Amino acid sequence: MNIYRLTEQDVLNALGTSLGGLSQEDARLRLARYGPNALPESTGPSLFSKLIRQFTHFLAILLWIAAGLAFLAHFLNPGEGMAALGLAIIAVIVINAVFSFVQEYKAERAAQALRRLLPSTAWVIRDGVTQQVPRQEVVPGDVLLLEEGEHVSADGRLTEAAQMRVDNASLTGESHAPLRQTGPVTEPVIDPLNAPNLVFAGTTVLSGHGRAVVYATGAQTEFGKIADLTITTEYGMSPLQQEIVRVTHVIAMLSLAMGTSFFLIGLFMGLGLWVSAIFGIGIIVANVPEGLLPTVTLALAMGSQRMARRHALIKQLTSVETLGCTTVICTDKTGTLTENRMRVERLYADGADLEVRNECLLRNDQLFGMAARDRLMPLFEAMSYCHNAKRVRNPRGQVVFSGDPTEVALVEFVQAHGAVNSHRIPRMGELPFDADRKRMSTLHWKEGKLTAFVKGRSSGMNGLRMGHRS
Repeated sequence: MNIYRLTEQDVLNALGTSLGGLSQEDARLRLARYGPNALPESTGPSLFSKLIRQFTHFLAILLWIAAGLAFLAHFLNPGEGMAALGLAIIAVIVINAVFSFVQEYKAERAAQALRRLLPSTAWVIRDGVTQQVPRQEVVPGDVLLLEEGEHVSADGRLTEAAQMRVDNASLTGESHAPLRQTGPVTEPVIDPLNAPNLVFAGTTVLSGHGRAVVYATGAQTEFGKIADLTITTEYGMSPLQQEIVRVTHVIAMLSLAMGTSFFLIGLFMGLGLWVSAIFGIGIIVANVPEGLLPTVTLALAMGSQRMARRHALIKQLTSVETLGCTTVICTDKTGTLTENRMRVERLYADGADLEVRNECLLRNDQLFGMAARDRLMPLFEAMSYCHNAKRVRNPRGQVVFSGDPTEVALVEFVQAHGAVNSHRIPRMGELPFDADRKRMSTLHWKEGKLTAFVKGRSSGMNGLRMGHRS
C-alpha cells in the first residue's frame, strides 16, 4: 500500500496499532509471523563449493588434462622434464584459483558490511511504555522513537517530526537531507524513497527527533532489498569469459587434432607405438596455453585492487574487463557517483574571492594574510558555532564530524585552518532552520554580550550567507 498517502490515523488502523504501541503479546505474535528484523542471509553455494569451482571451469579442466598428459609422458619416458612441466601447470591452476577465490570472498563480505549499518537496539513504545529492544525484535506496528544521531532500524511512517532531517545517502546516494514531515503526501511520488514522511532502515537521523510506525522489517525494507541483491544476483558470462571459452575450445580442438596427426605420422614412420604416443602428447601439451590463465587473472586482479583503492567493490574479477568495455554510462543523479561529502572550495567574503588550495586560504594566488583573517573572524566564528554537527568516532577510531553535510563542510573548513579558538562559548538558545526563514540562528554568551550567529539564505540571495549580531 502507498502508506505515505494515508493520514496518521489511517496508518495506525492499517497496521493494527496505536500511538501507545503494541502490547508485548501482540509483538511476540508478530515476531513469529513476520520473522526477525534482520537482513537476509546468503543461500548460495558454500565457500568450499566456490573454491572447488575455481578448479573445475573449462580452462582449468584443459590445464588439468595437460598436466595429466605431462605426467603420463614422464611415466612412459622418464628424464625428459615432463614431470616438472606437469607440476608447473598444477601450480598455475592453484595460483589462479586462489586469486579468484580470495577476490570473491572479499566481495561476499559486502553483505556483512551492510549489516553493520543497522543498529543493534531500538527504542520503541510497547504497552504505552518506552523501552529498548534488540533490533531483531522490532516488528510491523511498533512505534519507533528517533533521536538525533540514531540509526533507523526499520522502515517507518512518521507520526511526529520536530525539525527532523534524515541522511538517506546509503539508499539514494544524495548528500542533501530534506526536512521530514508527518502529513500525507498528496502529489504523485514515483519512488517511495522520495516520500518526505517515511524513514528507512540503515539511514541516520541528522537533526531533530520524531516517532514513526514501523511498516516493513528485515528483507521487506528498502535496505533489505539492496542487501538481497548482493547475495541473490545471478551472473552470466562476461565478454572476456565468452572469448576465453571460444579461444580455449579452438585451441583444444587444434591441439587434439595436431597430437593425433603427429601420433599417426610417428606410426607411419615406424617410430613405434610408445614413442609416437609420447610425441603426440608432447605436441598436445605444447599447444596448451598454460600462461593464459595466470596472465589474465593477474591483470584483472591488479585492476580490481586499483579500483578497491578508490572504494569500488568488484565481486568478480571478469567484471573489471566488462567495465572496461563500457562506452556509455547512464545515471540519473550525480549523488550516486560522489563521495557523499561536501567541502569548501571557494570563499567570497569582504569583497574578496578566496580559494582553498592545499589547506591554505589563497587570494590572487597569494597566502591570505593574518590581518584579513582577523577581519573575517566573525564569519569563521559563525561557521564554528552555528551548527548541530557532532563529533563521533568512525569505525577506524578517528574523531570526525557527523551531521548535515553543509554544516560538516563548514566546520571542517574552520578546523583545518585553525581560524577559531578552541575554547567553546556557551549556547543560550537556537532558532532552527525552517522553510520560511531559510536560515538557522544560535544565541551565545560572548564577552558579556548575547551574540547571535546566523547561517542561511538572505533575502534575494541563493547562496549561503553567514554572520553574527551582538
